[in-house]
Amino acid sequence: MAKSASAGTLRIKQVRSIIGYDKKQGQVVRGLGLRRIGHEVEVIDHPAMRGMIQKVRHIVSIVPAGAGK
Repeated sequence: MAKSASAGTLRIKQVRSIIGYDKKQGQVVRGLGLRRIGHEVEVIDHPAMRGMIQKVRHIVSIVPAGAGK
């Protein structure tokens, strides 16, 4: 059974490699729970997570809630 995203979560996807970017940006991507290109995770939507996503907005994208795996 597919797990649906609730109102308090964000689904993010890694769309670029962390190679060639600052080491701290790679650590932020890992801190979000992403491991490889194409990997998607669901994180709680709060200001700290929004800030992390903002720091690496060129590496990740926010997936619409209706899009499943």
